[in-house]
Order: sequence, then structure tokens, then C-alpha cells
Amino acid sequence: MHSLAIALHKKGYIITGSDDYIYEPSRAHLLQNQLLPKAIGWHPDLITKSLDAVLLGMHAKQDNPELIRAQELGIPIYSYPEFIYQQTKEKMRVVIAGSHGKTTITSMIMHVLRHVKKDFDYVVGALVDEFDDLVHLSKDAPIILIEGDEYLSSALDRRSKFHHYQPHIALITGIAWDHVHVFPTFESYIKQFKLFIEQIRPKGTLIYNKEDLNLQSILKNAGTHIHKHGYNTPNYTINKGITSIDTPLGWIPLQVFGKHNLSNLAAAYTVCEWLGVSRDLFYKAIKDFKGPARRLEFIASNGDEVVFQDFSHTPAKVKASISALIEQYPEKSLVAIAELQSASHLDLSYLHQFKDSMQSAQVAAIFINHEHLRKKNLSAGNSINESILKTAFNRTDLLIFTSQEQISDFLGEIDSKGKNLLFMSTGHTGSINLVNFAHKFFLK
Repeated sequence: MHSLAIALHKKGYIITGSDDYIYEPSRAHLLQNQLLPKAIGWHPDLITKSLDAVLLGMHAKQDNPELIRAQELGIPIYSYPEFIYQQTKEKMRVVIAGSHGKTTITSMIMHVLRHVKKDFDYVVGALVDEFDDLVHLSKDAPIILIEGDEYLSSALDRRSKFHHYQPHIALITGIAWDHVHVFPTFESYIKQFKLFIEQIRPKGTLIYNKEDLNLQSILKNAGTHIHKHGYNTPNYTINKGITSIDTPLGWIPLQVFGKHNLSNLAAAYTVCEWLGVSRDLFYKAIKDFKGPARRLEFIASNGDEVVFQDFSHTPAKVKASISALIEQYPEKSLVAIAELQSASHLDLSYLHQFKDSMQSAQVAAIFINHEHLRKKNLSAGNSINESILKTAFNRTDLLIFTSQEQISDFLGEIDSKGKNLLFMSTGHTGSINLVNFAHKFFLK
């Protein structure tokens, strides 16, 4: 929401906003753009008939006093995705959807389009090198890339966000059950993707992962009004810590690694192909792509061992990220720490989905930050104990941390020689200083 506010401000709109808490780096970004609210909290007197529209984020509930005031005054109210669509009706909309890989694929396409000097707008979930914002909206760009989230639009609009966008080109990376507190069954979750496919413009294009079984099952009887184009993970090799892919131009070395990222690359290539980018220009550009922030992101190295962080919000992504590090550095064992902090992943009916997801790591640990959960008014973590977690992950040696201090102490005691460290989070890492964690890990 703060990124949308900044994008609209840069486009020439007069923007004001409210929230009951503003985290970093959002606070610094708003302050830099002179958009930081004068007072934290909800202030109905700020909602007047002079407003053209109110944009409603998911954080504001139905009883929000500013929302109630806007309804009383009859001011048009839009959810975030609804307003994005209103701003981009005349553009070619390219929507990247799926349970995992959305941010990386969107970032790859952004990187390539900038390299070939195509003008475009974008909505992406993490900062990308050479781009200052998460949202960019212009008057003239003919294309917009949108990271399409299946989560709900707002307290008033219970549709999935990506149902608003009506893409001309859509991509689905794969389907793995997520957001269980709003989609309590796998059937209710997968239904959102069926509806998304129906929203693709007539004679539009759906690009899909041919290796995903759940996706294959829904495509048998869906999308008769559109073109379909599947993709596969390319052949690859790893030599001295460098991953290269086999292409018609020969072997191309990359700065990203992991089978899931190579699948993401194949997806990005297919989208760029539909957007008119030549094969030669794509591979020339993608060699320099380092990945978006917090997606298998390098943190530090002591010359022998390395520390990475990753945004791993599904069991499949946790497993894929661990596998990627082990495959990339086969001579090293892995210490993997996964932070669980969303309502879905702390749901007792969902936890079993994590079974065996951390099995390949030599040392596996879970971090449940109770202080953070209290700030978010989430009580789910209180009912989860050590026994439940060990059973869910199918590891009797699973370590459980409930504070950053416990992690710091553990990293200071473990012998890091011959080991790499991966820190994964299902949300924002907040005040965690991973560089300090890395230094602590390397000390012994």
C-alpha cells in the first residue's frame, strides 16, 4: 500500500493515508516522499467529501472508523487490485501468478525488459536491482507487469486479488495449498486459479508450468477461450559453484541457482518471447540477473562457508530452497532455520504440510517469534509446542527457537566449518539483523 501511495504521488495525485503501525522500511520511504502521516492511528475527520477515492488495504477491517466514515459520505472505495486495474485498463496486462516463484519471475522479466529498453509499468513483491520502487505507474507505458496474488483483496472485497486484473498474458508457476485461514480446503484454494484462468482476456495467452501436476489437472477442462503455452525446467550443470543452462546459444552461466529458479527462468523466457524479446537479447540480459531481495539472497561468506536468506512461504518452497543450497554446494552440509509467523502456517490443520520439507538439512530449526505474533494479534503460535512441531516436520532432532537471542546463542556455539547457513522466513524478517547472525555463525 505504501508503494502504491508513492507511485500515485509520483504520477501527480494528492495522496494521504493512515495506519495503526508503520514498519521500516515503509516508514522511511513515506518520509522521503513527504507522505508519512502526521499521526499514527485512524482519524475519521481526515475523510471528507473532497476526496475522489479511498483505497482500502487488507489491514483495515470492516469496523475501521475511517472506512465507516467514507461509506457514510459515499466516497468511492477501491481495493488495491481493483484500483491497479482501473489505472491500467488501456495497457497490456501481464500477470504472474502461482503459489511460488511470482516475485522472481516478475523480477527477471523486469530486468530483461529494462535491458532491451522496453517501456513498462510494474507491481512486484520485492525490490529489484536498478528499480527504486515496488510499484510504478505511468501514463504512457503500453505494458504493465503485475505480480498476481491469490490472497483476498480487502475487508469489503473477498475476491482473490488476481481476479481483478483480466490479463492479456497470464502465467501460473504451480499450485501448492496456501492461505489456509481464508481457503480452508485445497479445493477452495485451487478454485481461485480456475477463476483466474477464466478472467484471461479472450484470445489471450496462458503460460504454465508443464511439470506441476495440480496445474495440469485444472487445465484439462479450463481455458478454452485462450492460447496455452507450457514450459519446462531447462537442462543445467553446476561447476565450481556456478550454474549454467543449456540453450541453443550454448551453455549460459547464471548468477542464480536452484532448480526452482531455473524453472522460473524458463517461465520468464516464455513471457519475454510473447512480448517480442529475441532469444539472443534475453540470454544476454539474464546472465547478469542476481535475483530480487530476500529470494535466495547471499548475505555473507568467510571465504569457505556462506550464509543465504530466502522468502519461503510454502512447504514446497522450504524444501526447494534447502535442496538448491545443498545441490549448489555439495561439499558442505546445511544448517536451515525457518521462521513461521503467518496465521496459515501456524494453523494446526496445515502444519503437517511441512512434513519432510527440512529433511535434507543436517541441522533443522524452527523460529516462532512470539513478540512479533503479539504485535500482529496472532494467538495461533501459543498452542504449538515442541512435540507438535517435531511431529509435523517429521524430525525428532528439530530445534525450536522462540527469540532472536536463542538463535544468536545457537549460532555462536555451533562449529560452522564445513557448513552453510540458510535463514528462511514466511513473512518479513523485521528487526532481525542477518549480517550479525552470519558473523556469529562464522566466529567458531
